This record gives sequence, structure tokens and C-alpha cells, in this order.
Amino acid sequence: MQEKVLNHRKNGMLVLLLVLLAYVAAVLGIVYSALNMLVLPMVVCIVWAALGWLLLPGLKVLKPQEALVLTLFGKYIGTLKGEGFYWVNPFCTAVNPAAGTKLNQSGDVDAHNKGDAVTQMLTGQATVAVAPSKKISLKIMTLNNARQKINDCLGNPVEIGIAVTWRVVDTAAAVFNVDNYKEYLSLQCDAALRNIVRVYPYDVAPNVDTTGDGHADEGSLRGSSEVVAERIRAEIQSKVAEAGLEIVEARITYLAYAPEIAAVMLQRQQASAIIDARKMIVDGAVGMVEMALERLSEGGMVALDEERKAAMVSNLLVVLCGNHDAQPVVNSGSLY
Repeated sequence: MQEKVLNHRKNGMLVLLLVLLAYVAAVLGIVYSALNMLVLPMVVCIVWAALGWLLLPGLKVLKPQEALVLTLFGKYIGTLKGEGFYWVNPFCTAVNPAAGTKLNQSGDVDAHNKGDAVTQMLTGQATVAVAPSKKISLKIMTLNNARQKINDCLGNPVEIGIAVTWRVVDTAAAVFNVDNYKEYLSLQCDAALRNIVRVYPYDVAPNVDTTGDGHADEGSLRGSSEVVAERIRAEIQSKVAEAGLEIVEARITYLAYAPEIAAVMLQRQQASAIIDARKMIVDGAVGMVEMALERLSEGGMVALDEERKAAMVSNLLVVLCGNHDAQPVVNSGSLY
């Protein structure tokens, strides 16, 4: 379905003035005909007064970044875009199957009509049924999809949520190619999120190929969030292009291990951090012992045999690698 924009219909004010002037003329004509006993002019004026209002439903007012998809007896005739006061065929019907759909997103047209009948009844206000607007918003909107529990490539369950920024670029495709473009977008976001997340581990893991080139890489959900978000955006865009939607951006808004394994994974991260810290301490201690032995040998202060060197190395490593401050024992006698 190819979109056809009707930009030449901004003549609503002219039609409104002509209708009002015609009504004034009809009233004057009825009075004049009644005074002069003119039957035919009186009939014409009465018919106009009874049926002239049928032109008024063709008046349409659009604000910036709004559109109306119009059909005439089931046939698509075009789309009104841009702010203005329009007049179209009064028998045209505006079509928007997603008019009553409210997702967890910003920017819905007529979002201020949020009062429901139950609330109005409890507060004593009159209940008035307000039909959802058929206007289509062309603004950039943000869809916050609900958090999902998905297994990563290692089988660990993770909870992840995304925010998708999107807009309608082809109103005809959005209305006629899919049943409800808002629900369609939400479902495609869920599917794309699952397809991409299951390719990555939560954290960097060995022997994992996330790019599909056959070589292990350092990709992960936590460390490569920008790359993951771009892949999610591209995946969603490939699915919703036929619905006339453009995905501007996708961002990961929440990422964590599922509650059932979060405590275990935290212990694992703590253990890994402790091991890395111990390794750094040992490397530093060995370097310091090596430097101490070299300085003693160069200065000729003390001549130590291999057994005494081993004892000195052992004592220094205990002091430098211990968790607590050393408690030295002073030997007042001979070393031998």
C-alpha cells in the first residue's frame, strides 16, 4: 500500500464561511418567500437548512505531527498530513485500528483523555463516553517494554528490559499492512530481544562466538551494551519496515541475573575478584623479594647461603602476602 498525501485540501475555513453564509441566506430567503408567497424559493431554502449541515463533518483540524488516513466507501483515497484546517468529502471515514491501544509508551494522540467511567462514578461526575481519536501521531515515541526473563548463551537466566524509540513514517502501511501497528511493534520487540540476548553471555566467557564469524570474542551483555542495543534495533527494524515504522533507537534499560541465581553469581564474581587480587599481591611480593635479595647481594652487607635465602624468602612472602599485620619475633642470638 503506497501512501498518498493530500496537501491541497487546506480549505476548511473557506467551506465553513460559505456554509454559514448559505444558512444566513436560507433564513432570509425563507422569510422573504413567506412574505411574498413564493413556494419554490421557500422549498429550496428549507431543504438547504435541513441538509446543509451534512457538509460540516468534512471539516478536519490537524495539529503539528498528526495525520488522518481517509477511506471512501472502503477505498483508500489519501492521508492528511501537517497542521491545518481541512475540508474533505463528508462521507470519508478516518481509519486507525490502533486508536484505542495504549501501551506503556509516550506520545499517544489524545493521551489526556485518561478518565474512566468508574473513577467518574466514584467522584460523582457525569460519565461521558469519549470515542478514541482516529488521528495517527507522527511524533517520535518511546516504548518501554516489560522486563523479560531470557536465558543467555550459557543457559543462565537473566532479566532484561529495553526502551525503543520509534515513529510512523508511512501511515498507509501502518494502517493497512498490519492489524494493529502498536501491538505488532510490541510483539516484534519481544521477539527481537529474545533472538539477540540468547547469542550473548551475561559477562565475558571463554570460547563464545557472538558475531557468528567462527572465532571466539569478548562480546557480552554487560560489556557490549552498545553493540547489543544496535543489533536489537536492526532486528526490530527488519521486522516492522513493512508496517511503515522506523526504529530510531533501542536502549537496554535494565539488566540483571534472575533472582534464583543472582546470589550464586554474586559469590562467583566475588571469588573471581579475590583471586585476581591475590594474584596481584603475590606478583608484587615476589618482585619485592627479588629486589631485596639483589640489593643485599650488591651491597655486600650479608652473605647468605641457599638455605638462609630460602628462609628469608619464606618469611618475606608470609609478611607481604598475609591477611593480617605480621607479628615479628626478634632473635637476639646467632643466626646459626
